[in-house]
Amino acid sequence: MRRSVPVFAAVAGLLASAAIAVLSAAGPAQADVQICEQYGSTTIQGRYVVQNNRWGTTAQQCINVTDTGFSITRQDGVGNTSGAPVSYPSVFLGCHYTNCSPGTNLPMQVSQISSASSSINYNFVGGATYNASYDIWLDPTPKRDGVNQMEIMIWFNRQGSIQPIGSSVGSATVAGRTWDVWRGNNGGNNVISYLAPSPINSWNFSVLDFINDVRNRGAITNSWYLTSIQAGFEPWQGGAGLGVNSFSASVNGGGNPQPTNPPTGQPTTPPTNPPGGTPCRVAYTANSWNNGFTASVTISNTGSSTINNWSLTYNLPSGQQVGNAWNATVTQSGSAVTARNISWNGTIAPGGTASFGYQGTFTGTYSSPTSFTLNGTPCNRA
Repeated sequence: MRRSVPVFAAVAGLLASAAIAVLSAAGPAQADVQICEQYGSTTIQGRYVVQNNRWGTTAQQCINVTDTGFSITRQDGVGNTSGAPVSYPSVFLGCHYTNCSPGTNLPMQVSQISSASSSINYNFVGGATYNASYDIWLDPTPKRDGVNQMEIMIWFNRQGSIQPIGSSVGSATVAGRTWDVWRGNNGGNNVISYLAPSPINSWNFSVLDFINDVRNRGAITNSWYLTSIQAGFEPWQGGAGLGVNSFSASVNGGGNPQPTNPPTGQPTTPPTNPPGGTPCRVAYTANSWNNGFTASVTISNTGSSTINNWSLTYNLPSGQQVGNAWNATVTQSGSAVTARNISWNGTIAPGGTASFGYQGTFTGTYSSPTSFTLNGTPCNRA
């Protein structure tokens, strides 16, 4: 999928939507179909979409589409290796800027996915600057248009002085391989990248393993939606001869549905304090990168009476802004934040806990809030 690294990519996205609406009507591709249109696309195998997606340059790019994949036959764009690539020619399953692959069952809620597998076979060339990029896109809503909030990138190969967005946060073993993991934000969405230490030409793997790793890092929850699976190349300079020889992907349901985005509005029953106030403790754990962060908040009832419906208030440091939230209705006015329970987590028994979280952005240096009030009574900080 197109990466929204520069601001002008949002404008390109609007143009892409219009172009795709025209070109997607072309029908299934036959062998050796040439696409040179900026956002030209067609289908293969009656199941996948192949797209030229020349979003970051006005220079010419052409791809040759076969029954099983595609290859780049011309790529004249030149990108700054410290910035964004010039395009993302790719093949995908799912939905991209309203262009959905035939018969797709995506978007699908993560909790509903019982398995998600894929296979890929790449053709690499020398003398160019590019990555072989496998993209997995997720969003809190079943989104079929525009940029999603989470991009998982698997770098199968890297050539030239380019690097993933953000900074390295260590290594991880996912799907039986070891990866250098990078985390950041490109200004339009969060990105977690898995960089292979050496080129991988061909692989059959579980997409769900990467989704689960990102979830375990607190970047998404089971209530999010998988919207598309994409495989292609991000060229900065050159790239003729690069190709996806074959691609397949399959997502199967049968998991356990989770609540979607929390409902808006106030609790139907006003929050009540147990006799003697609200003995409580709050743990606030955050992960920050560049200008983004995720926060996980756990409220513990340290008293002897049940808390029925809760409202937690606190002030965020200057420059922080709450974004998407889960397991609570979170509102912000200036620096003041109010988090209220949703229908199924409003009761906290003695010794029990309730948790919620959200994504946010910040400017300057990141810091966490230091004091919290539950139903009008101050809480201890864990």
